[in-house]
Amino acid sequence: MQTWQDFRHQYLVRFWSPVPAVIAAGVLSAYYFGITGTFWAVTGEFTRWGGHVLQWLGVDLSGWGYFQLIGTQGTPLTRVDGVMIIGMFAGCLSAALWANNVKLRMPQHRIRVAQALVGGIIAGFGARLAMGCNLAAFFTGIPQFSLHAWFFAIATAIGSLAGARVSMWPVFRIPVRLERVSGQRPLAQREQQARRRLRAGMLLFAAFGAWAVALVLDKPKLGFAALFGLAFGLIIERAQVCFTSAFRDLWLTGRTQMAKAIIFGMAVSAIGVYGYAQLGLDQKIFWAGPNAVLGGLLFGFGIVLAGGCETGWMYRAVEGQVHFWWVGLGNVLGSTLLALVWDDLAPTIAVNYDRVNLLKVFGPQGGLLVTYVLLAVALALVLLWERHFFNKRRRLPEAASPALGTAA
Repeated sequence: MQTWQDFRHQYLVRFWSPVPAVIAAGVLSAYYFGITGTFWAVTGEFTRWGGHVLQWLGVDLSGWGYFQLIGTQGTPLTRVDGVMIIGMFAGCLSAALWANNVKLRMPQHRIRVAQALVGGIIAGFGARLAMGCNLAAFFTGIPQFSLHAWFFAIATAIGSLAGARVSMWPVFRIPVRLERVSGQRPLAQREQQARRRLRAGMLLFAAFGAWAVALVLDKPKLGFAALFGLAFGLIIERAQVCFTSAFRDLWLTGRTQMAKAIIFGMAVSAIGVYGYAQLGLDQKIFWAGPNAVLGGLLFGFGIVLAGGCETGWMYRAVEGQVHFWWVGLGNVLGSTLLALVWDDLAPTIAVNYDRVNLLKVFGPQGGLLVTYVLLAVALALVLLWERHFFNKRRRLPEAASPALGTAA
C-alpha cells in the first residue's frame, strides 16, 4: 500500500521534471513520424475544424487553395491528425484527474479574455502562415531538417520578446483581488475528491487506450496516432510543457529550464528522424520563404500575449482554466482566417520559394552535423542570456546603494 502511495505521489500527483519529459516527447515524435508517416502538429487540424464549420454554414471551400493544400476529407475521427489531437486531450484530462488538478477557473478580468482571444487569433494565423506551430517547427520541423523551421524558430524568439514587452504594459497589469476565506477545506474531503478523480482518470485512460488498441487492429495508422496522442497529452500536462513559458520566462525572469529542455528534446528527435530518413521515409519540408519569418514573428507575439501556445492552452483548458478556452477558439479562428487570405499571400511570400532540406543540401552526415551545430549555438545563446540576465540583476542593488546613501 505504501509503495502505491509513493508511486502515486511521485508520478501521478507531482509535476514531472521538464528535461526528461521533453526528451521523451522528442523520442516519441520521431517514432510518430516513422510509424504514421506524418508529424506531431495540431494547427493544421484546427484549420480543418474551422473549414468544417464554414462548410456547415454553407460556405463552398472548393476554391480555397489552403484547404486544397491541407485537405479536409473525412472527420477528426477518420484523420490521423484528428485522432492524435483527441488522444492528446484524453491524455491531458487523464493526467489532470490523477493529480486532482481540475478546477473551473474563470478569467479575472475582461482584458484577460481579450488577450486570450486576440493573442490566440494572431498565433493561429502566424502558425498556419508558416505551415506549422511550435510543435510542427520545433519538435518536428527542425528535427525533420527543414530550413523553414529555423527561420520560424528565430522569428518566434524575436516575436515572443516583443510580446513579453507588450504584456507588461499597464493596461494588462490588472490588480490582484484578495478574498476572505472563512476556513480551510477539510483534508479528508480533499482526499475523497482526489480518490474519485484518480479513479475517473484511470478509467478514461484505460478506456481510450483500449479503444486505440482496438483501432490499431482495424486501422493501424489511426490507432497508433491515438496512442501517441494519449502519450503526448500525458507528458505535456504532467511536465507542464509550454513554449510560451519557455520564451516568456527567458525574457522576463531569466529562467531557462524549459528552453533548455526543448533544445535537448529537438536534439534527440533529430537523430530518430535521421534514421528514418536514411531508410527512405520522406520528410516534411516546407518553403523557406518570408512566410516562415512573418509567421514566426506573429506566432511568438501571439502566444505570449495570449499566455499559452498550442501545447499550453490544451492542457490548461482541460484543467478548467476558462481563459485558455478562449485561446483555443482564437487559434481556430486565426488559422481559418489565414486560409481565407492564403491565395493572395502565398505567391508572394511562400510557394515560390525553395523547400530546403538540410540533408540534401549538406549531405546526410553534413545535414545532421549542421543541425546539431545550430542546436548547440542555440543552447549557448540561452546560457549566455541566462548569465547576462542574472549578472545584470545582481548589479542593480549595487548601483542603487550609493544613491540611497546620498539621499540619506
